[in-house]
Amino acid sequence: MTRIQKIFSFGWDDYCSSFHPSDVQAKAARSILSCKTGKLGCNVSVCGDCGHLEFHNNSCRDRSCPNCQAVLKEVWIDQRRSEVIDGPYFHVVFTIPAQLNALAYANQRLLYSALHKCSSETLLELASNPKYLGAVPGIIQVLHTWGQELNYHPHIHCIVSGSGLSADGKLKTCGKHFFLPARVLAAKFRGKFLSAIDTLYKNGKLAFSTSCRGLQDPDRWAELRDSLYRREWCPDIRETFNGFGNAIEYLGRYAHRIAITNARITEVTVNSVTFTAKDYKNGSAIKEVTISHKEFIRRFMMHVLPSGFQKIRYYGFLCNRSKKENLKRIFRLQGHQRYHSRLQGLSIGEILMQVWGHDIRICPECGCCSMYHAGRTYTLRE
Repeated sequence: MTRIQKIFSFGWDDYCSSFHPSDVQAKAARSILSCKTGKLGCNVSVCGDCGHLEFHNNSCRDRSCPNCQAVLKEVWIDQRRSEVIDGPYFHVVFTIPAQLNALAYANQRLLYSALHKCSSETLLELASNPKYLGAVPGIIQVLHTWGQELNYHPHIHCIVSGSGLSADGKLKTCGKHFFLPARVLAAKFRGKFLSAIDTLYKNGKLAFSTSCRGLQDPDRWAELRDSLYRREWCPDIRETFNGFGNAIEYLGRYAHRIAITNARITEVTVNSVTFTAKDYKNGSAIKEVTISHKEFIRRFMMHVLPSGFQKIRYYGFLCNRSKKENLKRIFRLQGHQRYHSRLQGLSIGEILMQVWGHDIRICPECGCCSMYHAGRTYTLRE
C-alpha cells in the first residue's frame, strides 16, 4: 500500500462524513484506493523455460492518481519531441488573483476554460503584432490548481515558441529574450479575463458557493471587478530554453504532475500526514507540513478536475486542426526535422525497456529471456 493509499484508507470515511464529494471526486478516491491492489484485476506472465509465474496488479490509470503517471508522461514527452522546431522557447505562467479563488472553485469548468482561452489569446494577439514577433508561435498550456501546501491556486503553465509563422508564410524568430513586455502581457490578460467573467456574470452563468455568495449583489460584484482592474497582475516569465527538447522535458514534469506525489509524503500515522513543501517566501526552503487525514483529503480533492476537462491544450501553429500542415511547412523552411518520435508504436514492455532499461521478458527466477504474457484476470470494483 502506497502512502497516498494509507491516507485515504485512514481518512476517506471521516472526510465523507463532513463533506460531500462529487461523483468525479469519489471515483478518483476509489481508483486511488484500488490501484495496483488486485481489486482491478491483474496480468499474468509465465516463463517458458522454468514455468515461473508473475502476477502484475492493474493500475487505475486515473489522472489524479500519483501511481499512474510515469509511462503517460514519457509517451507525451516523446510525442511532443517530434514537434520540435529550431529557436528559443519560453515558460510563462498566468495566475488569477486570490480574490477570485472561491468563484473559480464554484465554477471550475467555466473559469478554467476562460483561463485557458484568455491566456492563449493574450499570447497570440501580442505575438502577431509586428512590433513584437509578427508571427503565430506554438503554445502548449497546462492547467494546475494547487500550491505547494495543496492550497487552491489555479494557474496556467505555458511553453511558448520564440519562432512562428508570419501571415505571408515565412518563419520568424525572436532573440534570446522573451519578445513580449511583461506589463503589456499582464494588462491584456487582466482585461480579457475580467471581461470574460463579467460577461458570464451578466448572463447569469455563474454559480455562487457559500464563500462567495455575497457577489450575487451587483454592487459587490462591480466593486470587486473594478478593484481587480486597478490592481497590477504579474505574469511569471520563467526560464528561456535552448531548444524545444529541454522545454518539453521541463513541461513534461508539469503536464502529468498531480497535486502531490508519494515522494513528498514523508510520514503517515494513524492520526496525521506529514509532507514536504517549498516555502517560496523563504527562498524556496523546504519545510514540513503536518495535517490530519481529513484535511489532507479535503485539500487533495480540490484538485480533481471536472470529468473530461482537458487540462493540456495546444494553440498557435500547434493547434490540433492545422498542426500537421504547419509543422510540415516549418520543417521545410528550416530544412530539417530535428527530433523524431522514438516510442511511437511500441508496446508497454518495449517502452519500459527503451526508457528505463527494464526488460520484462527476463525471468527473475532462472534469468532466461522467456517471460511471456499468459493472460489477464479481472475483478469488478466494489
